[in-house]
Amino acid sequence: MVLFINACVRSGSRTKVIADYLLSNTKQRIEEVNLKDVAFPIVDEAYLRERDRLVSKGDFDHPMFGLAQQFAQADIIVIAAPFWDLSFPAALKQFFEQVNVTGITFRYSEEGFPVGLCKASKLYYITTAGGCFFPEEYGFGYVKALAQSFYGISDVELIKAVGLDIAGADEESMIQKCISSITKIN
Repeated sequence: MVLFINACVRSGSRTKVIADYLLSNTKQRIEEVNLKDVAFPIVDEAYLRERDRLVSKGDFDHPMFGLAQQFAQADIIVIAAPFWDLSFPAALKQFFEQVNVTGITFRYSEEGFPVGLCKASKLYYITTAGGCFFPEEYGFGYVKALAQSFYGISDVELIKAVGLDIAGADEESMIQKCISSITKIN
C-alpha cells in the first residue's frame, strides 16, 4: 500500500500536480491522508499523559494511534508539502506528532537510540517553492532525519520544483521538467 500524505491546501497546488503524477504511475493501492481534513488533537499534558499510559500498557488499538498504525504499515510513503515559511505547512508537523509513537513507528535500543519499526522501503518528499532560496535541511531535512533515524526508512527521495514565482519563470515548463525526471514507484 502507498500512503499519500497530502499537505497541500490550495486548489490547483503545484506540489499536488507533481504528486498526482507520481501516484498515477503505481499499481499499488493508495491510501490518502489529506491533512486539511484531519482534526488534530491539542497535544497538551492531559493528552500526553493518556498517550503515555496507553503506550506503557501496549494498548495500541486506541483511535489516537490510527495514523501511526497506518504510517507503520505502508509499503511506500509519499508526502506532498509545499515549501512554506522555510519549512512545510504546520499540519505536517502535527501529523508527525501523531505518528511518532514508541512501539509503533520506532522503539529505543538498550543504548537509548531509536530503531525503526516502519515497513516502508521508500519515502518520497515532493515540494515546490516560489523562490529559489530552498535550504533542504529546513523542511525536507527534518522529514529525512525522522524517516532514516526514527522510522527505519533509509531510501528517502526529494522531488522538487523551485523558482516557480520568479518574474519571467515558465512555471508550467518547470513543473513538466520536474515531472519528466520522476521514475515510477515500484
